[in-house]
Amino acid sequence: MANGLLEGQRAVVTGAGQGIGLAIAEGLASHGARVAIADLDGDRAVAAASALKSAESLGLACDVMNETDVDDVAAKVVDAWGGIDIWINNAGVTRDASLRNMTPEDFDLVIGVHLRGSWLGVRKAAEVMRETGGTIVNISSMSGKVGNPGQTNYSAAKAGIVGLTKAAAKELAHRGIRVNAIQPGLIKTPMTAAMKAEAFAATEATIPMGRAGNPSEVAGAAIFLASPLSSYMTGTVLEVSGGRGM
Repeated sequence: MANGLLEGQRAVVTGAGQGIGLAIAEGLASHGARVAIADLDGDRAVAAASALKSAESLGLACDVMNETDVDDVAAKVVDAWGGIDIWINNAGVTRDASLRNMTPEDFDLVIGVHLRGSWLGVRKAAEVMRETGGTIVNISSMSGKVGNPGQTNYSAAKAGIVGLTKAAAKELAHRGIRVNAIQPGLIKTPMTAAMKAEAFAATEATIPMGRAGNPSEVAGAAIFLASPLSSYMTGTVLEVSGGRGM
């Protein structure tokens, strides 16, 4: 049941058909927001949106690397609800390999989805919010802080999101637009479920709290950054990692 924290707010969450993005969408809806789920898999987006416990939701197909797709999502949300107050750039993909074995195509794909996708989202959200203000949250990763072997593409993209967040925060603050980021650590998602069991266990062993996180724990940070509770925060990077990477 909504508690009014985000009552009437209009939100877009990319890559929200499953995993962390879906948990964020569910969390925003539970606090009263109207939520548009944008996902590369349009059918998954529609199904996820219809399952939200929210009076109003949208499921939209979107390739975040495609400027026209991002523009279309924004236009459909504005048409339906009159504006956008919250934009969460969450869409992501991995193509892990050693430097020796990683192809340029897999490097470009990961950089494209994470960094170009977030940049397009920030730019479009800022355009819509220009006169009204709003809040943008970018999902980075602890990989962008500490680096992970086999993830030169992913670590570079996630580090770039931090730079994007801080630069955009400085540009947009005078417009009443806040831009912050979250760096999740090891979180139980379909993406990490694809890891080899021994690799997952080895990473989990480095976490001071002794366990992997849940998507809802990342969602809690996103709700905080999207809400008035963080009204004097911009350019901030919150680590949700169980202490890993301190």
